[in-house]
Amino acid sequence: MPQVSTVTYRAVEVIGHDVAMRFLFVGDSMTIGRSGDFTWRYRMWQHLEATLGDGGYAITGPRTELYDTEAGAPLSHAYGDPSFPAPARRHLAGWGEGWLHMAPVVADAVRAARADVLLVSLGLIDLGFYTDSDRTALNAREFIAAARTANPHVGMVLLPVIPNIRAESDAPFAAECDRFNTLLAQAVADLDTPSSPLLLAPRPQGYDIHTDTYDGTHPGPTGEHRLAAAFADALHQAWGIGGRYAGALASA
Repeated sequence: MPQVSTVTYRAVEVIGHDVAMRFLFVGDSMTIGRSGDFTWRYRMWQHLEATLGDGGYAITGPRTELYDTEAGAPLSHAYGDPSFPAPARRHLAGWGEGWLHMAPVVADAVRAARADVLLVSLGLIDLGFYTDSDRTALNAREFIAAARTANPHVGMVLLPVIPNIRAESDAPFAAECDRFNTLLAQAVADLDTPSSPLLLAPRPQGYDIHTDTYDGTHPGPTGEHRLAAAFADALHQAWGIGGRYAGALASA
């Protein structure tokens, strides 16, 4: 299956407004993060600041919170770095939410945020709790179609389901993850267009659930860097956006 879009994304040709390129993070618990996390969104914000500069981009979305594990709700604003700017905290991510939940709401979010590029990490929650690989892939296709109703020129970078603790010990679940990733790659190949390009991000390089997560699923500091690097390098290599990721993995 193709791993990258064959389309060169010319941002200046597709942005339908007079401001910088607008990014929207979409994801589940690995993206929203919990109280005290930096999040990979924070690492990506640092990368965008370093490569696109102040005024060269915007981070958009209807939510800003982290998940509060004690309250069991997204009520926290206690990021690992308190100086993380409020506008850069925006996202469309939810603890326990997957393609099933995001497909019905993404159009409104894209429209309201005037998003140009979606950085999407979804699928594990769906496969773990809600839908099999076939239905999950159909929900991903519905998500893509819905986002395009709000912005016909939106670009999307989609991360496959990455290694996780359940897949390590549950062979049928691991097979479902692999099958979904194949179906997601096929969806990217089928639905990629010059006017609304799709890009399948690679598995984060060197990602190890025993050292890059705090529980076998959710990223710790090094995992956050590796997730951000997967998106950043895909954007740069395929579409010429930003630069190669230079986050301090070794010192995270």
